[in-house]
Amino acid sequence: MAPHPQPFAPSAEPGAHDLTDRDVAALDAHWRAANYLSVGQIYLLSNPLLAVPLEPEHIKPRLLGHWGTSPGLNLVHTHLNRVVKARDLDAICVWGPGHGGPAVLANSWLEGSYREVYPDVSRDAAGMEALFRQFSFPGGVPSHVAPETPGSIHEGGELGYSLAHAYGAALDNPGLLVACVVGDGEAETGPLATSWHANKFLDPVHDGAVLPILHLNGYKIANPTVLARLPEEELDRLLRGYGHEPLYVTGDDPAQVHRAMAHAMDRALDHIAVAQRVAREDGVTDRPHWPVIVLRTPKGWTGPAEVDGVPVEGTWRSHQVPLSQVRDNPEHLRQLEDWLRSYRPEELFDEHGGPRPEVLACVPEGERRLGANPHTNGGLLLRSLPMPPLEHFAVPVDKPGAALHEPTRILGRFLAQIMADTAGSRNFRVVGPDETDSNRLEALYAATGKAWQALTLDTDEHLVPGGRVMEVLSEHLCQGWLEGYLLTGRHGVFSCYEAFVHIVDSMVNQHIKWLRTSRALPWRRPVASLNYLLTSHVWRQDHNGFSHQDPGFVDHVLNKSPEVVRVYLPPDANTLLSVADHALRSRDYVNVIVAGKQPCFDWLGMDEARAHCARGAGVWDWAGTETGEREPDVVLGCAGDVPTQETLAAADLIRRHLPELTVRVVNVVDMTRLLPQGEHPHGMTDAEYDALFTPDKPVVFAYHGYPWLIHRLTYRRTGHAHLHVRGYKERGATTTPFDMVVRNDLDRYRLVMDVIDRVPGLGVRAASVRQTMADVRTRHHAWIREHGVDLPEVVDWSWSG
Repeated sequence: MAPHPQPFAPSAEPGAHDLTDRDVAALDAHWRAANYLSVGQIYLLSNPLLAVPLEPEHIKPRLLGHWGTSPGLNLVHTHLNRVVKARDLDAICVWGPGHGGPAVLANSWLEGSYREVYPDVSRDAAGMEALFRQFSFPGGVPSHVAPETPGSIHEGGELGYSLAHAYGAALDNPGLLVACVVGDGEAETGPLATSWHANKFLDPVHDGAVLPILHLNGYKIANPTVLARLPEEELDRLLRGYGHEPLYVTGDDPAQVHRAMAHAMDRALDHIAVAQRVAREDGVTDRPHWPVIVLRTPKGWTGPAEVDGVPVEGTWRSHQVPLSQVRDNPEHLRQLEDWLRSYRPEELFDEHGGPRPEVLACVPEGERRLGANPHTNGGLLLRSLPMPPLEHFAVPVDKPGAALHEPTRILGRFLAQIMADTAGSRNFRVVGPDETDSNRLEALYAATGKAWQALTLDTDEHLVPGGRVMEVLSEHLCQGWLEGYLLTGRHGVFSCYEAFVHIVDSMVNQHIKWLRTSRALPWRRPVASLNYLLTSHVWRQDHNGFSHQDPGFVDHVLNKSPEVVRVYLPPDANTLLSVADHALRSRDYVNVIVAGKQPCFDWLGMDEARAHCARGAGVWDWAGTETGEREPDVVLGCAGDVPTQETLAAADLIRRHLPELTVRVVNVVDMTRLLPQGEHPHGMTDAEYDALFTPDKPVVFAYHGYPWLIHRLTYRRTGHAHLHVRGYKERGATTTPFDMVVRNDLDRYRLVMDVIDRVPGLGVRAASVRQTMADVRTRHHAWIREHGVDLPEVVDWSWSG
């Protein structure tokens, strides 16, 4: 067996990969050009080549942008260009530092990828002026790396997600190098701190490589950064403890830093190449200690050293706009012109404003350019999943409510088949925080194991290098992996306990915004949707207690861009299969599917489930007592598996106790159907809504989550005044399953009482029935405290209609 690649010393001393003076000059020319373009974007409205002395009218009226991180990012981009071109690498870069947009836009303009997607921003003086003008300007582009930025898969300033995105992009991309610049501010965040452990899941055989570049420029907005202030020995121990081999590049002298950075890049890539070769060709199974580059350069490097008598370069004052009063302060205007001219633009751009050949000497061509790599526009690479027929997995339903199945266990078999069918293409993964077994998806292990590159013991199960189930007890890392995977052209599912998916609220918010923006960019191709399977949900967390009971993620998502978000609450196994099939085929959405893992009644056969899911909401004729001769006296609405069961149990009680009442049962699978058509693509017209729920009859609606969401979705409907919603009211505990619904007034007996209270004239006529329902609830409380289980008539209930 070939030896494992030997660790390399943390050194940036020149060695085997020395640059000539001409090489250094070319790199420096590119770097200076990128710095010049970065400053120009922040400040200049016109006069891009300084053809005449700067005047106030050449300056933007509002100065927005971030200079401090830009020179470091430009340095990294310059040196990535060099190695990509020299080694013919397939490489992308994730730009983590917040608001580093000027740098990445500058480099995209230099390499020509910007012009290819925005033809009006040509690579000449006119295009340079357009580039400058649009930056942080109304109708232009943001100050951070964003979907509008060619070559990006990561929203700059997300703070903490860059490294997880990088690893997600590398998964199942064996020929891809993913560089990732980690800002020392974002390195203080929880998601980033966890992401250092992603190297324990990266398979050198089937996956690509990630090269983290920790950029220590010393400061955040107004404070020093923790890692930059650590003694180098302590930082070195930290990074080695994470399983990395550090290489250090430190300095403020450009020539010295160029040589050191080139040397570090070459050593890192040599090490990566050896690690991949011995794993792929020689069968070495040891986990590699992957390289990390630690780059220390001054914040705001090459900018004004001092402004108004206080130091700026190398301090937090260079974070945003170092010279803030350029239009009104002649001294600031002079300093800006000196700053721009210090890059010697006449050496960098010809008389027409185009980059001179020396500036572009290190730039790759075609799709090798960082701004043109198809992995950063994942829809270009996306291939549809092989979707097996649902009939192979559907449960038979001869009669509604006659049998029970665990919906997610049924779904697990469907996902396992997809996993098996993608064994060759390797473009599908399931991620989750240590819950695949718990969420009844263990059928996946027949098709693949759990990705794992660390120590294994004889007692472990399903841990294998190259597995495509990803489990780590960090929702942040799971989310970041999947986002990076999807944005580079693959498919996946995130399975999570419903209460704890809130941990990624901010991350999904950013992803939704990314999708909404990218959908408006014709050059961005649609990517596979981000699919959440939320299970172990609020109504079946009776055993784990109050801390595990929170259905509010749906509320969070439905606040977001309607063209992007979808929320589904399938009531049984077959509807879950139909919804999952639809979600996995969809593009550019965030699909939230809430489904139980505990035994649940089977209500609909597969054909009925498909039709019901296609409608999104519909009448279950077999569950109600309508005959078509008159309008219903009351509508029982429901959404969610447990609310559906309680609603049907209530309908069953009404049949027996109030047979004269005409009841309609409406089940909602697609929550966005409740919105008006003008508010969401799936929304119902007023006529459709009124036909379903009636404009004036009482509606008692049993909902899976917080009841006020239903009111928010329907407040403009004609019959809203007649709508009464039951749902989760933060009444949780460690208790029995039925007591959870009783505590929150969602139980069948409470629903019957609600009907009696709301149907005109029924309260007096049905007083004894109402009393019977209340008495059962009272008996329930005494029963569970004596026996520890629910009432026999609840446990043994089944649909008798």
